[in-house]
Amino acid sequence: MGDCLQATVRTMPSLAVPPESFEARRNQYYSTRILKEMLGEVPWDALKLLGVTDRDLCIPILTYVFGEAQLGGTAALVSLARLRQEHYGLEPDRPLLLERLRRESLHELGHTFGLIHCPSRDCVMYLSNTVVDVDTRGRDFCRHCQTVVTSKTVGRGRDDDGE
Repeated sequence: MGDCLQATVRTMPSLAVPPESFEARRNQYYSTRILKEMLGEVPWDALKLLGVTDRDLCIPILTYVFGEAQLGGTAALVSLARLRQEHYGLEPDRPLLLERLRRESLHELGHTFGLIHCPSRDCVMYLSNTVVDVDTRGRDFCRHCQTVVTSKTVGRGRDDDGE
């Protein structure tokens, strides 16, 4: 994924999900509240922060979300809950889960770079309302979206040797 972003990717220790993000009547977690907490944990030298959770996420106007990001901001969040085959009563499929996670992570990080949904189905920034949409949209940025991301990452958040 770092290749698509032309940036170094690091793993951080897990953060606790804020208890106040739980929406009991929906049995889901309000993603915006989690994002707000994540903002206090962004390392000083990080360009962006991506959180991955197993919690089922929602926002007030949608039944569920695969993820949420600050448009043009620093933090993005992705949920594994509805990306897992088990959510749909199917057998686990780790390779498929990892591919879905990759696509959704790039999509949400794209929003942090200021990208909105792309009209090209071949682009990872194409809107996904269902897990089938996640599977059938592109797995990388289209040329236009990649140009935008590259313009905001080259020379930032990378090691001195370009790795």
